[in-house]
Amino acid sequence: MCGIIGVIDRSRRTMNGAGIRAALSQMDERGSGEGAGYAVYGAFPDLKDYYAIHVFFDNLHETKPVVEEELSKWGTIEHQEAVPTYEQANIRKMHIPWRFFFRPDPHLMPRSTTPEDDVVTHLVMKVNSSIPGALIYASGKDLAVFKASGWPEDVADFYRIQDYTGYLWLGHNRYPTNTPGWWGGAHPFNLLNWSVVHNGEITSYGTNRRYIESYGYRCSMFTDTEVVAYLFDLLVRRHGLSMETAVHALAPPFWDEIDQMPEKQAVINRAIRLAYGPALMNGPFAIVVANRESMVGFTDRIKLRPLVSGECGDRLFISSEEAAIRTMEPEVGKVTMPRAGEPVVGRVVG
Repeated sequence: MCGIIGVIDRSRRTMNGAGIRAALSQMDERGSGEGAGYAVYGAFPDLKDYYAIHVFFDNLHETKPVVEEELSKWGTIEHQEAVPTYEQANIRKMHIPWRFFFRPDPHLMPRSTTPEDDVVTHLVMKVNSSIPGALIYASGKDLAVFKASGWPEDVADFYRIQDYTGYLWLGHNRYPTNTPGWWGGAHPFNLLNWSVVHNGEITSYGTNRRYIESYGYRCSMFTDTEVVAYLFDLLVRRHGLSMETAVHALAPPFWDEIDQMPEKQAVINRAIRLAYGPALMNGPFAIVVANRESMVGFTDRIKLRPLVSGECGDRLFISSEEAAIRTMEPEVGKVTMPRAGEPVVGRVVG
């Protein structure tokens, strides 16, 4: 059931995509050939101040002008290009990947205090819910997402990810269960600088979705992983929680465990559970989430899906399997298995 892997270099030393391609291919038995994908941070150093808005188009001539018009209402497109792809026999080519490097214009915003991230979030929700034949699947700064229907190595070769370098990579091999395999349903899921890869099933999806939509998010892809990206954006970016606190809100201790904690710790955990009850995620899952400054991995409160971590120098690895980590870094040491619900966090320095 799905293979996930993430690696962050705390010193921002870059690595190309060849390593994570090899690592993810070690977990082919965890997928079905219905979807795979990668995310890389630090991909566009010359355009790092622009939002790299990645779009799947069904038809360039009919749909791209509509998306360009929508973006132009809010800012300027500095550069745009077709995402380079290379023919692969095992990729069912159904969509045209395109990217815009976009910057919101403060003079076009409704209020001078409107954050740029909120403008881009609005554009993502607007395009994905109202423009047929267009799907924004990535929208952060200095990051790229590559995904399609296929096996991990075929998707990697389709986009030739070994030509890209970055200091943080995520990879995912999908085994779809409740939703069909298609390009938009492949992982990573992204919103702004948040990217998510996920193994398992979030059975509280309906409650989580209603909660996140009450804050203005629109779930247009109808998958549980989409909700995770929006929850992290809400809790960390908008509400100001730390990554660790956000994890404790999404995968909190059980009430009887809280009752046995020291008083101060118990008060904090009760407050988190009461404040963010509808954000609590149930079901079997293992998740790795990244932004431009950090990466965190965690599981459900019983750990019904596997997750291991390892370190080598400045690099932290998190994966479904130790074999995948050792494929990427044979010299990795200190391989550990985090406890259920325990966050494993790596942050860049400087």
